[in-house]
Amino acid sequence: MNSNDKRTLWLRWVAANGLGEMFGLGLTFAGGVAVISSLGDQQNVTAILEAFLVAVASGAIEATIIGLAQWWAMHPWFPMITRRAWWLATLVGALLAYVMGYMPSTLMSLGEQSSQSPAAVAEPAQWIVLLLAAGLGAVGGAVLSFAQWLTMRKKVARAFLWIPANMLAWMVGMPIIFWGIDAAQRLSGLFWEILFMAGVLLLTGLVVGAIHGVFLVSLANSKDQSAQQPVV
Repeated sequence: MNSNDKRTLWLRWVAANGLGEMFGLGLTFAGGVAVISSLGDQQNVTAILEAFLVAVASGAIEATIIGLAQWWAMHPWFPMITRRAWWLATLVGALLAYVMGYMPSTLMSLGEQSSQSPAAVAEPAQWIVLLLAAGLGAVGGAVLSFAQWLTMRKKVARAFLWIPANMLAWMVGMPIIFWGIDAAQRLSGLFWEILFMAGVLLLTGLVVGAIHGVFLVSLANSKDQSAQQPVV
């Protein structure tokens, strides 16, 4: 793989992840906000569980958009990975990550519902939230990429690098999302909030794609080198 091929793969991958996250996560967030708004002030068990199920199911939107975008970016260099296989792997990883991500808040809401006098919980400092977001991103990156690794492992040399690549990428990307959500709440006007969050999600996708895109280029390069080895 020459330098032009490496640059092309990386740029395609970064663009695909940037646009994929902007539209995928954007539509997912919009769906979640719509459901929460429709529930209003309802805090019964049924409403809480309904919100959890819809939030998890909405992960299929992001998985489909980002999975297809990623496959478009990578398939000229990884023709052995089919579009259906990559999409299914991305879908499985996303749904598992959404379950893990929304489970703690759902259990807390259910606990408050069952309590007669729920105690007020002080909001932690922003640096603590961002630090926790980085940890959540590392765990989420591992979950998101595990099924993709299963798809790659028998077809791509050194595919084991894909999991730490995603952990590192989302450890950086998740705090950007949390910071963006907090900053958007300080804006006045729905239009500016939507525009700002679109920019935040685009930035997140670009940053995440830039990081694990470096690993993807390395995997493509090692694949080319292994193909040049004489068959024994």
